[in-house]
Amino acid sequence: MSALPKVAFIGTGLMGRPMVRRLLEGDVPVTAFNRSPGPLEELVKAGATAAKSAAEAVRQAEVVMTMLPNGDVMGEVLRSGVLEAAQPGTLFIDMSSLHPALAREHAELIVAQGCQSLDAPVSGGTAGAEAGTLAIMVGGDKTDFERAAPLLMLMGRPTLVGPHGAGQLCKLVNQVIVAVTIGAVAEGLSLARAGGADPVRVREAIMGGFAQSRILELHGQRMNERRFEPGGTITNQVKDLDAVLDVAASSGVSLPLSQHVHDLFRSMLEAGEGGLDHSALILEIERQ
Repeated sequence: MSALPKVAFIGTGLMGRPMVRRLLEGDVPVTAFNRSPGPLEELVKAGATAAKSAAEAVRQAEVVMTMLPNGDVMGEVLRSGVLEAAQPGTLFIDMSSLHPALAREHAELIVAQGCQSLDAPVSGGTAGAEAGTLAIMVGGDKTDFERAAPLLMLMGRPTLVGPHGAGQLCKLVNQVIVAVTIGAVAEGLSLARAGGADPVRVREAIMGGFAQSRILELHGQRMNERRFEPGGTITNQVKDLDAVLDVAASSGVSLPLSQHVHDLFRSMLEAGEGGLDHSALILEIERQ
């Protein structure tokens, strides 16, 4: 692979768009495809090439990166002519969040086509994507990881955590900690407000102690400001927690905190609030 491989990037939504920008800023040639053409227009202005289909995007690519809503969409993309269009030896890096079993299934399809596969979900939200500070959890072969690392380092901090599917399992671990911590911050700030303290000052006061975290820093501020435009949506949080509980059940592990916060998020999803940022969990806490 050359120093600057040709990259096809499929899925330029909230997360994909700033990730493509990081690649372009690193002088990586990118051909992008998105089902909705709007996001592509600004990326073309930034130096990307727009493709009319996913298959067209990957035809001349050495590396294919995907950032899609869920595993079903990823499967549809792979079966839409993308695998047939890819050159032998193309490296597929799926940065979407999906069930580990599905990641392994997709890897088998890709490898059977004479290509290579990594699952590489991310954490850090749109702020991390814009800053190039994403935590990137990678599953796959070490040789493929080393090939991908220079590209991934433009977007954040990649870590190889195991074989195919292990990146997605690591992301589920991340989502357990994120979801439960969002719940804890929401409950704490709700207690402050109900007890007569200023939740803004309370957050400031505990930022230097053991409660300090990125969740308290960023999501706590969003909760206090009632600013819930999506970085990570409730819909995606429920999707990930569904996968968490499925893997836990199949592994014989009990996760009572994850189960409870899952139920709170699902209540919001069923109330039509799935498009809100997951920090909006404080609204459900307050309603209860």
